[in-house]
Amino acid sequence: MCRITQQSSPGIDEVIVRRREKALLQAGWLSLLGRIATIAIAAWLLLTFCFTFTRYSGQDMYPALKDGDLCVVYRNGLRTLLGERLVKGDIIVYTADGSLRISRVAAVAGDVVNLTESGSVTVNSVSQSGEILYPTYVRGDLSYPFTVPDGCVYVLGDYRTDTHDSRDFGPVPLSSVGGKVISILRRRGL
Repeated sequence: MCRITQQSSPGIDEVIVRRREKALLQAGWLSLLGRIATIAIAAWLLLTFCFTFTRYSGQDMYPALKDGDLCVVYRNGLRTLLGERLVKGDIIVYTADGSLRISRVAAVAGDVVNLTESGSVTVNSVSQSGEILYPTYVRGDLSYPFTVPDGCVYVLGDYRTDTHDSRDFGPVPLSSVGGKVISILRRRGL
């Protein structure tokens, strides 16, 4: 004998439970998408207005920076907004002679820079040897002692015998400074 069974339709309670589970699942996905969008917008804002990455090429800053290193740069606009000033020893990204460059701030506005024939540098009559291994010879059109004008910085590369810096193109206006290098990612580590 054959028995015919009828499938019972789901009860109202089961329908409500399924719909509630579906609504909770949708709410969870929407919440996740909202969080992802918030993180993406925050990252975009940070990388657009606060920080940027730039790849260093050349030997101007050897041994501090090597060709291919990735520099994390604190953008100039935010630095200015927060009232921070560049100080001697900062490594900055700037534009000079139509190209993007990276150098170290040797002197700020009002400082007196003097380069001697022996290759030494003094700023405000204080010797600036530090960790620099190479002599700094006079070249270019500037006459020394040189007083850095307001709104400018005087920059020098670390590889002093083979670099393009303020000795070649003069002091760098602060308006040409793109930012300050805050971290270096070595190319060998990537």
